[in-house]
Amino acid sequence: MTVDRKALSRAVLMLWSSDSTGKPDDIFSNDYLNHQEPDAAGDLSDNTLKDYLAIIDGYRKGFSQSEVRFLMQIEEDDLVATRWTIKGVNDGEYLGRAPTGKTVEWTGVQIDRFHDDKIAESWVDWDKYRFMNTLGVI
Repeated sequence: MTVDRKALSRAVLMLWSSDSTGKPDDIFSNDYLNHQEPDAAGDLSDNTLKDYLAIIDGYRKGFSQSEVRFLMQIEEDDLVATRWTIKGVNDGEYLGRAPTGKTVEWTGVQIDRFHDDKIAESWVDWDKYRFMNTLGVI
């Protein structure tokens, strides 16, 4: 039986949600690599699974009431592309900045590559400008 790749791609993004119950071991390969373009710290990055989970943890500590919505998914060969929106309230410290109390919503696209029914690699392109502008950082 083959895995539902679109469901696994949604499960990755649900890790950003405040009510996430996802288990990374069920989703990612051991050698998972996540490419952020841009990353929140201000650069491009290639992250191991441990690094990527730390990024999610840092976000979830800084933002409550986080919700993920799925706008579109396309699957082709070993790739799944997902367009999404994430919304959360900045009520905790994030990237060394004090909470703003503002609700932030932004969109992005994540493309996941599968190997042996798990996600082996992801490319993430998100609207960092909208995110940082809403927070008042830029």
